[in-house]
Amino acid sequence: MTNPNTPHASWLELENKVCVVTGAAGGIGAEIARQFAAVGARVAVLDRDQAGASRVCADIAATGARAIAVDCDITDKASVDRAAAAVERELGRCDVLVNNAAAIYAAALMDIEMDRWRQLMAVNLDGFLLCSQAFGRQMIAAGGGSMVHVASISGHVPQPYSGPYSVSKAGVKMLSRLLAVELGEHGIRSNVVSPAMVRTPMSEVIYADPAVLRKREQILPARRIGAPPDIAEVVVYLSSARAGYVTGQDVLVDGGLSTAWLTLVPRPGFEKSDADKA
Repeated sequence: MTNPNTPHASWLELENKVCVVTGAAGGIGAEIARQFAAVGARVAVLDRDQAGASRVCADIAATGARAIAVDCDITDKASVDRAAAAVERELGRCDVLVNNAAAIYAAALMDIEMDRWRQLMAVNLDGFLLCSQAFGRQMIAAGGGSMVHVASISGHVPQPYSGPYSVSKAGVKMLSRLLAVELGEHGIRSNVVSPAMVRTPMSEVIYADPAVLRKREQILPARRIGAPPDIAEVVVYLSSARAGYVTGQDVLVDGGLSTAWLTLVPRPGFEKSDADKA
């Protein structure tokens, strides 16, 4: 049921569409699921955390929309195939896939163990392919659909001491472009959303220090750290009929960070004092 308080719901044409979101038990994924529900979509919340997925579904059900929690380990092809079958059985063929599940950990490249490298790549890249294959087949059978892959600004700019995180996110960008080319003839679009700094339960520990929060806000033209709705709203747009001629693209949702690098380079005579920045 479309939320009557969402005036753009019909404009997006996502009513009754089957939208699958991976890693949707919390953070950005949960917000994406809620935003889809708010515009009338039927939502499949995929995650290994079934307790968290069930809580998201309960939140959605309270609004009158429909959502199901599906247990899925995106690194396991059999698990992904079971999840895809469950979604089709319970909700119908997938119209929209959002590849959102991801992992990150601290490690220098010179010290990283290959088992850990492969583990992160299995989640951040292999899992995106497995889900694209399983749900993409449903889209082909249905005559079209949309895929949105959540990457990161780290796929554009190296994020050091984070293991293969930047490598995996750069891979997601190319995977999406390949999918856009190979699946275009089937009416399937594929795009990327690349967030920068976003406050989620996982990252909140970073912002507990007011000094860190202030310094980060100061380097952003938007002068604020992003929130899950900032990302989710772009994902919903790219999934919708309003973006029907958009495919193979990567949308940076970063508060302007990617345009502001040169403001961090010292320029004698142009530096602002702390008072000016306040």
